[in-house]
Amino acid sequence: MADDAWIGEAAPYLAPRESGQSDAWTDEAARRGHRGGQRLLHAGEVEAPEAVRAALGLSDGERVIVRRRLILLDDLPVELADSYYPVSVAGGTPLAEPRKVPGGAVTLLKELGYVGADVVEDVSAGLAAEEERVHLGLTEGSAVLRLLRLTRTADGTPMEAALMVMPDGRHLTYRLGKRGT
Repeated sequence: MADDAWIGEAAPYLAPRESGQSDAWTDEAARRGHRGGQRLLHAGEVEAPEAVRAALGLSDGERVIVRRRLILLDDLPVELADSYYPVSVAGGTPLAEPRKVPGGAVTLLKELGYVGADVVEDVSAGLAAEEERVHLGLTEGSAVLRLLRLTRTADGTPMEAALMVMPDGRHLTYRLGKRGT
């Protein structure tokens, strides 16, 4: 992102939204005087990539529901965000359809009985792959951050593995514990 002072937190993106609320990204961008948006690139059933298969504890060849989005800031691409759900969680739901999900995925998942209670994020850096460069408008040799977020329910059921790709220059901050302690 162009604004080096922009430091975000994951918590708002993991909480279900109230009826009529916009998505967390739109709210965060607006608070900072920008326009946030996203473009749905694909939604449907696919074979799980290796990292997702491992994170979700799936067997070889097992399929998942994916929602692939291009995240925009003031109409410019700033992130690729792919959310993968076990078919047992999202099959036959609006998450598998190529349309906007009112209230966002976490709100729908809550309605389906899946609430994230345990989140593990793994961050790595590397060179952008060709498809990532094309979507994010990067040149060959550009570096990216890759974040794999696994969300489980309170009973340990894996409900989502999200793969996010961000151009070099992003700043990730993590807070452990409660505010004010």
